[in-house]
Amino acid sequence: MARLLAVSGDITKLQVDAIVNAANTSLLGGGGVDGAIHRAAGPELLEACRKLQGCATGDARATPGFRLPARWVFHAVGPVWSGGDRGEDELLAGCYRRCMQLAREHNVKSIAFPAISTGVYRFPPERAARIAIRTVRENIETSGVGEVQFVCFGEETKRIYDELLAAGF
Repeated sequence: MARLLAVSGDITKLQVDAIVNAANTSLLGGGGVDGAIHRAAGPELLEACRKLQGCATGDARATPGFRLPARWVFHAVGPVWSGGDRGEDELLAGCYRRCMQLAREHNVKSIAFPAISTGVYRFPPERAARIAIRTVRENIETSGVGEVQFVCFGEETKRIYDELLAAGF
């Protein structure tokens, strides 16, 4: 049975097969976790991302991890929160679903997700956590993943994930 857990820390330092980048549609770097991953992986990541020619919102693309401990980076483009009536929930679920598909395709056994779209994209954190956990649970059996880490920036986000996971959500 797969293990899901909430952790605090630096996603760029985790010893997992794949980390997920909360990317923008260009895939060419940005602020927050996106910038941190690009800096830690080195310039080869930017070159690999250029070759992908972007990514649609709700989808994800894979690149090698280069200088990261993780072998893979899955670049997921989450939605900007616009009040919840523009398909944001389904687009966010699409990010997690696609990352779990990429995990299967790349033989990933352990994966770490940031709280996609909850930073500058303003997705409500608890709503996003529910979508993340539900979508991962729905797709974990077919993915081959044995461990999922939800990497939380800040104690409030970690509390949300801890409570939802403890409740069996």
